[in-house]
Amino acid sequence: MVGELENPMFVVTTCDGNQRSGCLVGFASQVSIAPPRFLVGLSNKNHTYRASLTTEYLAVHVIPRDHIELATLFGGSTGDDIDKFARCTWHRGPHDLPILDEAAAWFGGRILDRIPLGDHVGFLLEPESGSAPDNLDTIVTSTDVRDLEPGHSA
Repeated sequence: MVGELENPMFVVTTCDGNQRSGCLVGFASQVSIAPPRFLVGLSNKNHTYRASLTTEYLAVHVIPRDHIELATLFGGSTGDDIDKFARCTWHRGPHDLPILDEAAAWFGGRILDRIPLGDHVGFLLEPESGSAPDNLDTIVTSTDVRDLEPGHSA
């Protein structure tokens, strides 16, 4: 059943000095209202996970379906091989986080904790700033990327 649920997909980005990194994430959720908290699961095999070990902040982006190429770029390739940010438009946001220009919504959050969860590590975030429209009804979900070949194995 779990594999059949239609979950929103996110692109998570970070910056460690001049080294930008980002990946497509399917394991993410709000986990507290007061105080606000969000949990992002990053595969312990990917470039973004390694970059996130030495950073204090992550940016979480919601991708609209009309820009599914961002999901393909950030999920189907690895920062070990290419500079994903050279292939999309972005700008520097709070804490020098790379913010994707075509995102439907995004927030930057301070990393409060890193929790081992098997082949993924949970990054507990305290959302600080961001941008969101009133309606997010056309976002990329797990069904939209079901056939995507990942840049790294899980």
